Amino acid sequence: MATDPRRMLVTCALPYANGSIHLGHMLEHIQADIWVRYQRMRGHQVHFVCADDAHGTPIMLKAQQMGISPEEMIAAVSQEHQGDFAGFNISFDNYHSTHSDENRELAGVIYGRLKESGKIKIRTISQLFDPEKSMFLPDRFVKGTCPKCKSPDQYGDNCDSCGATYSPTELIDPKSAVSGATPVMKDSEHYFFDLPQFEAWLADWVRGSGAIQEEMANKMQEWFESGLQQWDITRDAPYFGFEIPGAPGKYFYVWLDAPIGYMASFKNLCNKRGDIDFDSYWKADSDAELYHFIGKDIAYFHCLFWPAMLEGANFRKPTKVNVHGYVTVNGAKMSKSKGTFIKASTYLKHLDPECLRYYYAAKLNSRIDDLDLNLEDFVSRVNADVVNKLVNLASRNAGFIAKRFDGKLAATCAEPALYAEFANASASIAEAYEAREFSRAIREIMALADKANRYVDDKAPWVIAKQEGADAQLQAVCSVGINLFRVLMAYLKPVMPQLAERAEAFLGETLTWDGIAAPLVDHGVAPFKALFSRIESAKVDAMVEASKEDLAKEQSKKPVGPLVDDPISETITYDDFAKIDLRVALIKKAEAVPEAEKLLKLQLDIGGETRQVFAGIKSAYNPEDLEGKLTVMVANLAPRKMRFGMSEGMVLAAGPGGKDLWILEPQEGAQPGMRVK
Repeated sequence: MATDPRRMLVTCALPYANGSIHLGHMLEHIQADIWVRYQRMRGHQVHFVCADDAHGTPIMLKAQQMGISPEEMIAAVSQEHQGDFAGFNISFDNYHSTHSDENRELAGVIYGRLKESGKIKIRTISQLFDPEKSMFLPDRFVKGTCPKCKSPDQYGDNCDSCGATYSPTELIDPKSAVSGATPVMKDSEHYFFDLPQFEAWLADWVRGSGAIQEEMANKMQEWFESGLQQWDITRDAPYFGFEIPGAPGKYFYVWLDAPIGYMASFKNLCNKRGDIDFDSYWKADSDAELYHFIGKDIAYFHCLFWPAMLEGANFRKPTKVNVHGYVTVNGAKMSKSKGTFIKASTYLKHLDPECLRYYYAAKLNSRIDDLDLNLEDFVSRVNADVVNKLVNLASRNAGFIAKRFDGKLAATCAEPALYAEFANASASIAEAYEAREFSRAIREIMALADKANRYVDDKAPWVIAKQEGADAQLQAVCSVGINLFRVLMAYLKPVMPQLAERAEAFLGETLTWDGIAAPLVDHGVAPFKALFSRIESAKVDAMVEASKEDLAKEQSKKPVGPLVDDPISETITYDDFAKIDLRVALIKKAEAVPEAEKLLKLQLDIGGETRQVFAGIKSAYNPEDLEGKLTVMVANLAPRKMRFGMSEGMVLAAGPGGKDLWILEPQEGAQPGMRVK
């Protein structure tokens, strides 16, 4: 046990409460759990907490679509998330929600302190507003054409096609993703956290505190170079979240109260337990340690906003922000269509969670590298290491101990130097665990496993067993083999806690880090039972196929059709419609416009009068196929002067665009010039 136990609070990033946990999420939670379990084995006091991030516009809208309250939705999601984490043996001491009394209270305290010290500024800004839904639109709820590369159907903050970032007001032909309406600009009073006030302090903290990995500190430098900006912490009603004290109709932006959720979950734990002092962990001069495990996509919030908020509100700052990379599968981004976007619950239906824990550990380090889950390598590595090297080491010795020696290990260790070599490796392996260099720890453990198996191969107990008068030698060799297995299993206990538990039942003891200093001698072990099963490739294939089925089910639940893609516009009056003069027109001539990608020039006969109209239907029609057809046009549309000539109306067509466009064609009997009523 540690002679000077440390007090630690460890958190994972809060999963958003509008979706399922997948294997990308599990990388972070497994990484943190391994580290936490190692620290507990060393005798340190560790509190491991998490919560669902339960606020924001997406949750409000999804609940509306489901016909339930946001509270009902997040409660159901919380149960699902907690079940997934329990399935992967994530040892949280508490799992809470940001939609809690504790979070409301702490968000109010932090906001109040920031406001009192002049760190909150108020000013009026203009934002895009959905006139149909009467709500301001977050960037991701505005879609339109990218102003840089002109790709359609892009979000309001960045383009998936060219990677450009921009303001939603820069989108071409923006539309609300909520209603399909064209948003308008509207003024609103907003509250801002004055991050620039902390620039000098943050620059020193990022570089000098040791809390940020060097490569992430370098990334943060880009924000300093471009100049820190005031951070908008306000969202207008309607919004699912906490109302800002003293500001009716104004709500805290989700990213203000989300990290406060770490404090709130811990406070909830303190209230449940009664023997933990919340303030001693969070006061500015606390000697406790605070560790965050997060993905690189949210490093900006955790390395700049969060520590500045804590500093401004006189709370302690993180000891370390441990940032990791993404998960890829088979060398590519996780894909729903390929079945490699795998939900935690889908994995658990097919495979042992400890297989993934081991594989992630074997590839994890303290850097921010992406981790590739290569499914073929996953099968071969787990089978080779865990089954062939580790479990086989126990099974090939345990049978002889049970049958020939009534389950009793030898009274002395026959190989004290070899055992000491294994036990003394604890210092190096401990250093690797502490530094989150799990892949190095696994390499060292498996190198020892190879050495242990070579020892057994060299001694060949199956040969000794056939020799008369060699019982003592047989017991000695097999006892060494089991003791070496014991050491290896202790080292792997943070990674594979369930396998360790089964090994403990076999060995008849609880494995501890300090306990392996001396071998087990004259000690009884239980009859050996299978400790671990090989991964069958067929089960991996079944998991991938099930993930594809998950996608199909997900898509089948979504409404489809033209009204989903292009919702009906806001209601107009009959008088509004009566102003539009629709006429049947005969296409007398059609020709391409060489200078325009989408336009055809049409000469339309509307019953004694010819109109020239430019129509954006070039992608769907050859000019010669249109001549002689009847169609419908807007005849009283104001003429529009174009680079190619005057357009004197508009032809009506249906369809989303591209090749999927169809001009309206009246039935036989209609004549050019007839009014469409």
